[in-house]
Amino acid sequence: MENEMEFEGYSCPIPIQPTDTIVLGHGSGGSLSHDLVSRLFLPEMGKAAPRALDDSATFMIGMEKVALTTDSHVVSPLFFPGGDIGKLAVCGTVNDLAMVGAEPIALTCGFIIEEGLPFDILKRVVASMREAAVEAGVFLAAGDTKVVQKGNADKLFINTAGLGRVKPGIEISGTNAREGDVLILSGPIGDHGITVLSAREGLDFETDLQSDVAPLNHLVAAMITAGEVHVLRDPTRGGLATALNEIANQSQKTIENFEQAIPIRPQVRAACEMLGFDPLYVANEGRLVAFVAESDSNKILSEMKKSPYGERATVIGRVTGTVPQVRLKTIIGGTRLIDMLAGEMLPRIC
Repeated sequence: MENEMEFEGYSCPIPIQPTDTIVLGHGSGGSLSHDLVSRLFLPEMGKAAPRALDDSATFMIGMEKVALTTDSHVVSPLFFPGGDIGKLAVCGTVNDLAMVGAEPIALTCGFIIEEGLPFDILKRVVASMREAAVEAGVFLAAGDTKVVQKGNADKLFINTAGLGRVKPGIEISGTNAREGDVLILSGPIGDHGITVLSAREGLDFETDLQSDVAPLNHLVAAMITAGEVHVLRDPTRGGLATALNEIANQSQKTIENFEQAIPIRPQVRAACEMLGFDPLYVANEGRLVAFVAESDSNKILSEMKKSPYGERATVIGRVTGTVPQVRLKTIIGGTRLIDMLAGEMLPRIC
């Protein structure tokens, strides 16, 4: 039976045909992932599950508002131009905390190691995690290590959890988009997904393209100081299109974007055309999209451009109505609806 899954105000915007087994698409961050959350995890976890479904959960401990998140990293290959699984693990968790306006404090990390992994590889990964943590200004507070028999994993998986502090007065959530909000994208999209795919498949695009993986918490702190920020999201799995659909659904708002304003590097565009991909759905690991008050948009944009992780920030659209959908004004003057990623386009990219 085809239906739209919904649980306590959270729904998957694309009708999904339930499956009897888990498929790769359930880990894509797209519509199948949302179906899994709404059909299984939320009902089974009940009151234990946060309802906002942002990148981090926020709640009060005494008089302090804190943010908590967790993430698992299974990227293949372990090392790729611009990053590796260790840097990715730290930055991904730091960024999830930052997307609710939290100041990251501490991380935990769990290593699932396949028997036979060279010690030097693990040493490189751990060193990379340390460097990323130093840049982000967080510390690794606890960890765990498990080793599984050869053939029962793919070299190395890492799980990280993060704890952050949310200052009084900060209310950033996917539920907070408002009509008139301006959308700002921090930089070109698609770099990470195409870089990882190229490294994994041995594709030679004759380019120096690198992953955009980076900690964004300092950039976010500067943005919050500059003006009124309502929503933040890092468009990782499922890309920009899926992230915007999540927000449109959470806030019950119409989001209108301008195709010609969305920055995409020529080499990413060329690779996507060659492979039949839409760059709007390609993963990013060092980009964010912000919904900000129109009156503060110029100040926030100016502040973002001072950071190396926001120097190519640009306005790409605005919130225009109360029908939950994402619309794209095309270069040729038409308009098309943009849905969530329906399946799995690029597996094992984070």
